[in-house]
Amino acid sequence: MFSASLDNPKGEQDMYELNKLIKSPFIVAAFLIVTLVACGPSNPPDHQISADTVYKNGRIYTVDSNHSWAEAVAITGDKITYVGTNAQLSDHIGADTKVVDLHGRMMLPALQDSHIHPISGGVEALSCDLNSLVGLEDYKAEIANYAEENPDLDWILGGGWSMAVFGAGGAPSKIILDELVPNRPVYLTSRDGHSGWANSLALEIAGITKDTPNPVDGIIDHDPITGELVGSLQEGAMSLMTSHVPPTSLETKIAGLRYAMEMLHSYGITSIQDASVFRGDFGAYAAMDARNELNLRVVASQWWDHHSGTEQIQGFIASREEFTKGHINATTVKIMQDGVLENYTAAMLEPYLKGGGTKGIPMVEPELLKQSVAELDAAGFQVHFHAIGDAAIRQSLDAVEHARNVNGPLGNRHHISHLQVIHPDDIPRFAALDVVANFQPLWANADEYVTEMNVPDLGEERVGWMYPILSIEKTGATVAFGSDWSVSTANPYAEMETAITHLGAFDEPYPEFIPEERISLQSAIEAFTINAAFVNKQEKETGSIEVGKLADLIVLDQNLFDIAPSKISDTKVLLTLFGGKPVLGDPGDL
Repeated sequence: MFSASLDNPKGEQDMYELNKLIKSPFIVAAFLIVTLVACGPSNPPDHQISADTVYKNGRIYTVDSNHSWAEAVAITGDKITYVGTNAQLSDHIGADTKVVDLHGRMMLPALQDSHIHPISGGVEALSCDLNSLVGLEDYKAEIANYAEENPDLDWILGGGWSMAVFGAGGAPSKIILDELVPNRPVYLTSRDGHSGWANSLALEIAGITKDTPNPVDGIIDHDPITGELVGSLQEGAMSLMTSHVPPTSLETKIAGLRYAMEMLHSYGITSIQDASVFRGDFGAYAAMDARNELNLRVVASQWWDHHSGTEQIQGFIASREEFTKGHINATTVKIMQDGVLENYTAAMLEPYLKGGGTKGIPMVEPELLKQSVAELDAAGFQVHFHAIGDAAIRQSLDAVEHARNVNGPLGNRHHISHLQVIHPDDIPRFAALDVVANFQPLWANADEYVTEMNVPDLGEERVGWMYPILSIEKTGATVAFGSDWSVSTANPYAEMETAITHLGAFDEPYPEFIPEERISLQSAIEAFTINAAFVNKQEKETGSIEVGKLADLIVLDQNLFDIAPSKISDTKVLLTLFGGKPVLGDPGDL
């Protein structure tokens, strides 16, 4: 070691010799060579981390665990490689990087829908579609027009009619359809998919007469005085008709899926859980994915046939192995445990005030449900329950509890959708059993279904138990949202608005509805992003804007945190990115 001090002349000499050595051109060159070999050239590190695209000057709500905000995001390939401030973004910009200025617009992780019917909804939208219509005269005009415009169709098919238009029980008459289309069979499903409306010719083709007995899981509606067929079929009785309806072709299913996918992208949705998938639906998904045209991440809920038992699980396993690839994940099974309140088929703990004192229809006998869920759980399946009435919800929770007692906590993320009437005693059980509460929040308002049908059928107390989203959230349970489209709109901003306000999202003059269950905007966003990603088992890849996650991102025309809740439903999506690539909008137009 060299050292120098005032009383060490030898040290001064040593330092002088060292300085001469360091200044030698040969030593300097050698030092530079060693440095370059060890560190590489100065530009390559910058080149290695330069992104394909960067977005700057944004209001980026990341939905990470700290609820962080950022200004800029960098994307390389299909992944997020930087989230932070504008000041540090330059390190990620290379010669070929595309730089997009967000001009202060809001960016969010792409949204996810935890319960939706994209193929059947898309097919319905391309047929005789009544979903956007509001009254019987509108229905008549559309049915007549559709029949006239499609003279070569053997059957007139479609749906989307509202039970509320036809009053208690939702029983439209065949006579209406007979007058509109007398020479071809007509069959139209209700907006919620739990009832069918047929004309006389369709009933005749199906062999349904006034003497046909009700199936155990459904109701054939009769005139209470004459006993004649009304023309409406509830729940399992619909299968008496659908077995005679021409099957939907693969090409039609693909067209319906394409329609739905484009609609979902327009709302900024890139991941979904399809709530009822049959063999033909897998064919549509697989065909689109094979063409690299499936720009959705799809969790497919295989349909549980409640007429069968646990023997069908082997078929689910085979389909899981066959179809889980690319953007398709076939690891969920859907069990529909009851019907709906409006036709008295939702399973209730206490009788309806109308409907002849019925308690509804549990679709799967509760003990068989426990066994089935335990076996599905052991086989590694997530169970996706449909449960609307308080009895069906309790039966579903009991089945999950049984599965945990038998198998232990396997972390399969079972979830119950709809959750319209939850008995207060069952609210803490969601967190205790790790069951996700999958709400369809657009329904949390006092619409005509609630005021004209649910209140008279259930009474004020049980209606007060409807959609307790905040109460569930306060227990620490995970709350996720879905639309149930085409039952209601797939617009997540309208759904967020209703969850926050408990009022109609489209300026309907509804009265205030259970205001103590309103949630925050932050919670509403999480229910459509990171919580929905958790349900879909994607939270390590999607659901928040973090380095290493997939670049499924959206840009909105307004900052949701800067506007009144009543304006949230007006939100428009300007850009939707799927793995970093635009599937809606053009970054250059921002």
